[in-house]
Formats: sequence, C-alpha cells, structure tokens
Amino acid sequence: MSSKIGNKKGRIFKKGEITLEEIIATVTENPDFYKAGAIVTFTGVVRGVTKEGEEVLGLELEAYEEKAEEVLLEIVREIESKEGIVDARIFHAVGDFSVGEDLVYVVVAGGHREDLFPALKEAVESYKKRAYIWKKEKTISGERWLEE
Repeated sequence: MSSKIGNKKGRIFKKGEITLEEIIATVTENPDFYKAGAIVTFTGVVRGVTKEGEEVLGLELEAYEEKAEEVLLEIVREIESKEGIVDARIFHAVGDFSVGEDLVYVVVAGGHREDLFPALKEAVESYKKRAYIWKKEKTISGERWLEE
C-alpha cells in the first residue's frame, strides 16, 4: 500500500504528492476487490478558459483540510453503501496550479458499469457542493474566488 495514501479514502493533498496510479493501486488491494468488474475514474484538471471565454492563467486552491476530509470521507461512505460498489476514493489537491494540471481524483470500483457511472457522477457533484475547498481563478484581467 502506498505510504502516501495509507488507508485513506478521502484526502486533501499537496500538488504532486499523490498520483492517480497510486490511488488505483490501493483500490485493488481492497479484500473485496475480487467482486469488481471495473474501476471508473474522474480526473479534474485546470481549464484554460472561464465560462465567459476569458483565458485562465491558473488556479489557487485552499481547503479547511480537517473539515474537507471529513466531508470527502462521508461522501465515500455514501457511495460505497450503494448496490454493486466495492470501493470509492476522493483525493483533492491544494496549492497553485497551471492550466492542464490535475486537481482532483475520484475513483469508484464495482461490479457493473451501470452501477459505477451514476456513483462516480454523484461523488463528483457531491464534493463540488459540500467539501470545504475554495478555488481562486487567475485570469488576464485579475483574480476571483469561484462559487464552485
């Protein structure tokens, strides 16, 4: 098991500290993984343009780490309670990021794809609304904190 991840299923981490491959490796070490037929993942990256079409130079992410990790773990438990789900993980980075860099990894393993894709979408939508994570968007015209 990756010592950087340990037995964590939801975590805030510093940019570059954890990779998607390391998270997937911990999922496959789950004793119930033999029940899985697939692993689905979501990797959120820094988009290079705002919703209004302005060029983005980068993002700064901050978190109330203790509360954010509590919420991420709560979401993971909700996802894992669903029929057919074997394992779920949400790892969100903090720090300064350039366009194209990874920000968040959501990983869900389960028996069948019809269970997995809705669970993955729910996990992504949930952390965006509930976690104590804030994004400052840096554009050519200035900086602003984003709502979501």
